[in-house]
Amino acid sequence: MNDTATTGMPEFMVPGWSGRIGEHTFTAEEIIAFARDYDPQPFHVDAEAAKSSLFGALCASGWHTASVWMRKQRDYTLGYLAERRKNGLPVAEFGPSPGFENLKWLKPVYAGDTITYFNRTTTCRESRSRPGWHVLSAASSGENQHGEKVLTFESAVLLKFPA
Repeated sequence: MNDTATTGMPEFMVPGWSGRIGEHTFTAEEIIAFARDYDPQPFHVDAEAAKSSLFGALCASGWHTASVWMRKQRDYTLGYLAERRKNGLPVAEFGPSPGFENLKWLKPVYAGDTITYFNRTTTCRESRSRPGWHVLSAASSGENQHGEKVLTFESAVLLKFPA
């Protein structure tokens, strides 16, 4: 499974692969809009109220930071697969995720913060219950512009790679 030269497997399926999947700058307007719809706590929806909160300023919902990771992950994957198609290389079919574990919001994400998102493949094995499919597990994270981790979690996805 580690020999991408002979299997033609995408390098992101090889344990140990790591990469930057994108970045995003959080604005006050989008923090408030997301929070109004999904996490309407005072420190997410009201800049004045946030000043007297534990955070001291308006900050993004952790769910917002995780949702942006998902968008960046999807954009990265689509770009990667498009590049493989363009170069005539085999393309994996992505299925659902069986879930994630150990989600941690380590630091608040404030309006104006730019978060860079990363993935590192930890394992990729053949599925025991779905012939022809693999289970890829990854350690995912986000760092602010100061290099401080703000988000970490472990995730998995099912994928099928053409033989």
